[in-house]
Amino acid sequence: MADNVGREPMLDLFIFETGQHLEQLELIIIESEKEGGISSDSINEIFRLMHTIKGASAMMLYNGISNLTHSMEDVFYFLREQKVENVDYGRLFELVLKVVDFIKSEIVKIEEDASVNNNPEFIVKEIVEFLSFLKSDSDVSHATKPIKEDITAKKQKFYIGAANKVFTNDRKLYKAIIKFEKGCEMENIRAFSVIHNLKEVADVVGYDPENIVENEESVEIIRKDGFVVVFATDLSLDQAKEFLNKTAFLNELEIGQVIENERPNQKAALLEEACSGKQHEELKNDNSAAQKHSYISVNVQKLDKLMDMVGEIVISESMVTMNPEVTMLNIESFQKASQHLRKMISDLQDMVMSVRMVPLSATFQKMNRIVRDMSKKLDKEVQLEMIGEDTEVDKNIIENISDPLMHLIRNSIDHGLETPEERRNKGKSETGKVVLEARNAGGEVIISVRDDGKGLDKSKIYEKAYSNKLTNKSESELSEKEIFSFIYQPGFSMKENITEFSGRGVGMDVVSKNIEKIGGIVETESKKDVGTTINLKIPLTLAIMDGMIVTVGYSSYIIPTIAIKESFKPKENEVITDPEGNEIILIRGKCYPVIRLHRKFGTQTNITSMPEGIIIMVEDENVSACLFADVLVGEQQVVVKPLPNYLKKVNGLAGCTLLGDGSISLIIDIAALASNRK
Repeated sequence: MADNVGREPMLDLFIFETGQHLEQLELIIIESEKEGGISSDSINEIFRLMHTIKGASAMMLYNGISNLTHSMEDVFYFLREQKVENVDYGRLFELVLKVVDFIKSEIVKIEEDASVNNNPEFIVKEIVEFLSFLKSDSDVSHATKPIKEDITAKKQKFYIGAANKVFTNDRKLYKAIIKFEKGCEMENIRAFSVIHNLKEVADVVGYDPENIVENEESVEIIRKDGFVVVFATDLSLDQAKEFLNKTAFLNELEIGQVIENERPNQKAALLEEACSGKQHEELKNDNSAAQKHSYISVNVQKLDKLMDMVGEIVISESMVTMNPEVTMLNIESFQKASQHLRKMISDLQDMVMSVRMVPLSATFQKMNRIVRDMSKKLDKEVQLEMIGEDTEVDKNIIENISDPLMHLIRNSIDHGLETPEERRNKGKSETGKVVLEARNAGGEVIISVRDDGKGLDKSKIYEKAYSNKLTNKSESELSEKEIFSFIYQPGFSMKENITEFSGRGVGMDVVSKNIEKIGGIVETESKKDVGTTINLKIPLTLAIMDGMIVTVGYSSYIIPTIAIKESFKPKENEVITDPEGNEIILIRGKCYPVIRLHRKFGTQTNITSMPEGIIIMVEDENVSACLFADVLVGEQQVVVKPLPNYLKKVNGLAGCTLLGDGSISLIIDIAALASNRK
C-alpha cells in the first residue's frame, strides 16, 4: 500500500468514510439474506448509504463509483416508493455485494495511486436490467422518475430561485444553520458536500459564506458562525431535519421554516434576510434538532507518534529517578516529586493507550461476508457465532489479525466442516457451526476460532509432514501439539485438489507469521469428529508494560509483572531432580518445574546454589514454572522494543527494553520459556 503521508486530507477522508459505508452495506445485506428478505428500514438505510457514496465520489470526480452507486440508488428508491412484494432477493443481494466489491477494489487503487475504472458498464447493465424487471413485474414504470420531475408536474405558480430553477408554490422554504464538530477540519469542503447532497432533494436558494471552496477565510467563518443555507423543498420540516442530521461530523443543527410571499426576482433580498444574524418573526427556529457529538477523527500516525513520545518519557523518567548520583543524595523532596511525576506519567500512558484501544467488532463483522460466500460456493450450511466482539485491543494489533482470522475462518469451513450429507451420516446437524470468540486473559487477548467439524487427522498430518521432509522423527516421538504445528509450515496443505479456497499451500503460515510478528502465539486443539479449536494469544498492546527486573550475573531480565504469582528464597533440599534430569520444586502439594535462567540463556554467574538466589513463580494461561535468578531488583514500567534479528530465534524471549541506567534488558516470554524449558 502506498504511503499516505503526502496524501490530500480530503482524499484520506473520502477513503475512510467510504470504507465505513461499505462495511455497513455489507452487514445489512448479510443480515437481510439470513432473514430471507429486506425490511423497509434496511431499504432506507441502503438508499442513504448509496446516496452518500454517490455524492462523495462525484465530488472527488470518481465517476465510475458515482455512476454505479447512482444506478443502485435508483433500485432502492423504486423499492422504497413502490413497496414491491415480488422481489428476487437473491439476485438483489448479489448485485449489492458486487457493487460493494467493485468499490472496495477501486478504493485499493485510489490508495495505491493507480488508475481507476470510470466505466463499470458490466455491473451497471445488470442493475438496469434488474430494475427493468422490477418495473415490468410491478407495472409501475413511472415510479422511478426523479423527485424534481414529479414536483414540476404540480400547479404552475412560480418564483425564481437559485440558478434560475423553477419552484412550485407548494414548496416550503427552510433556513438551516449547520455547525461541524471541533477539529474535524476542512469545514468548507464539508459545507460544499452538504450543498451537493441537498440538491438531490431540494433547490438551494443560497448559502453563506458563498465562496466556500476557493475562499480560505470561509473555513474560519463556518467554524465561528456555522454554515447557513436556504433551500426550497417538498420535504416536511421533520424530513428536512432528518436529511441534514445525516451530515458527517455534524455537531449542531438549527432548522426552521421561512414564511415569505411569492415575489419574483427577490432572491438576493430573501437570502440577505434569511442569512443575517438578526432575529425575525418569520423564522421558526427549532433548536430541538441540535445534536451534540463528542467524537473527532484522529490520524493513526499521530497516535503512533504520541505513543512513541510517551515511551521515551517513560525511559527518560527512569533515567532521572534511578540515576545513581541522584539516589545517593537521598533528598526527600526529590523523592516526593519523582513519585508524583511517575504517577502523572503512568496516568498519561494509560490515557494514550486507552485512546488507541479499538473493539474487535468491526474485524469480527468482516468475517460474515467470508462465511456467506464460502458456504454458498462450497454448498455447506454454516452458522457463524460471534462472542466478545466488544473486547478491545491496540489499533496496531487490529491491523495484524484481520488476515489471520480470515484464513482461519476459511480453513474451518473448507477443511473442518463436513458436507451436509456427511454430517447427517455422522448424526450431526446439517448446519455446521463456526464460533469466533474473544476474551481478556490478564495482559493479553485470546481469540478463538472453533468449529464442530471432522477435526484434524493426526496420522495424516504426520505422514504429509514426513513425506515433505519436515521431520525425521517417528510419529510416537512427537507430541500431538508438535504434529499439529506442521499445518503452519509454508506450503503445507492437506488438500489433494486445488480449489478456489484451498490446495495451494498458502494460508496457515500467514496466520503464524502475523501473530508472531505482534508477539503472540498460536495454539491448536482438535478431536476427531468433534471439531478443532485454534487459539490466538496476543498482547493487549505492543508499547509499554509493567515488569519486574531480575539479575543473573551481569545481565538483567524483565519478567512481566502480570505473570508473577510469588517470589521466595528456596531452602537447600526443596529442589529435587526427576529421573529425566529435570529440576522440580514442591509448593503446597503441587510440583513446578524449575528453570535456571543462567543455564537457559548461557549467562555467567557465581550464584548457582538455590539458597543464594531467588525463585520467582510465574504463570501464563495454563503454563506454570519457577524461575531461578540471582536477585530480584524491583518493578519498573518498560517500553517494549523488538529483538534484533540474531536473538529472534532464541526461545523464551519476547523483546528487549532500555533501563534507566541506559543498559539493555531482555524481556522474558513466560509461555514459550515454560513450555520448552530445556
